[in-house]
Amino acid sequence: MTAQCAQESIYNLLPRLEEKPVKPPRYVGVTVPLADTVTGSGKAIHLAGNRTNFQRAADKLRIFKIFLSATLPFFSCVRYISTFRPSVKCEVAKNKAQWKTMGPAKVAIPSPKNFLQKHSKEPKLPARKKEQDSKKLPALSVPRRTDHPVMGIQSKKNFINTNAVAAITGLPKKPQPIYVDRRQGDKYLLETSGLVPKYIKKKDYGVTPKYVTRRKEEMKRAQKEYEGDILEHLKKRAMKRLSDEERRSLLQGLKKNWEEVYREFQGLSVEIDTIPKKIYKEKLESQMKQLEHDIEVIEKHKVIYIANE
Repeated sequence: MTAQCAQESIYNLLPRLEEKPVKPPRYVGVTVPLADTVTGSGKAIHLAGNRTNFQRAADKLRIFKIFLSATLPFFSCVRYISTFRPSVKCEVAKNKAQWKTMGPAKVAIPSPKNFLQKHSKEPKLPARKKEQDSKKLPALSVPRRTDHPVMGIQSKKNFINTNAVAAITGLPKKPQPIYVDRRQGDKYLLETSGLVPKYIKKKDYGVTPKYVTRRKEEMKRAQKEYEGDILEHLKKRAMKRLSDEERRSLLQGLKKNWEEVYREFQGLSVEIDTIPKKIYKEKLESQMKQLEHDIEVIEKHKVIYIANE
């Protein structure tokens, strides 16, 4: 039903106008004449129509490049060479050495046959000299295998008679001293038992060894040096006695100082109304008291000792 309504619409009864598409105006190409300044021959470039604005701009740029290449002359650039080139080359050749600029010197590559073998770096004993070989070997107590005994030698000595005479005339052997710890006990050597007074019969028995006497002397010397250092230290720190002349001059100096301080004290104003005046008065009074105490002590004691610092 909907399809029939769409076909039988009232708008279909009206006459329709057919609109023809409007074509754009035709683009006419431009011919640009160019003159070659070098050869004098003319050139022309024709730009075709129906191009976009981007293509037109590209064509203009290409025309401008061609125009520049045609109008500007070609200048050849000469390479700059310094006047100090030969002197610099000589200096470089003089200072050139191995391992300085271009790495290590070229050395022949070791062959694979000369590889590091086992125990090759261990120290080896020097070769045996001929002098050692020429030395005679010590005499052997045993005869050599190649030696032959002397044959046919006979002795006329009667060994039976000589042995009998030696046994008759010889002294009998002394029995070895032994001891037994009990009646039916075992036997032991007496010499090694410690019961024999063997050491007290020596010549140096009871004599003081030399190292002991030397050590005692060193200890005595060190003790004397220590005591001497202590005495010197005590003497330095000992008190010094004041002589009569020094005591008299010291007493006079103290009295003179007391008189000067007393004169200043007498010169003070009667009315002391400010703090600086009170402080100054107290200072003078303390100085006078200290001087009076020192004078009294020196007059009371005739012998005075001064301690060293």
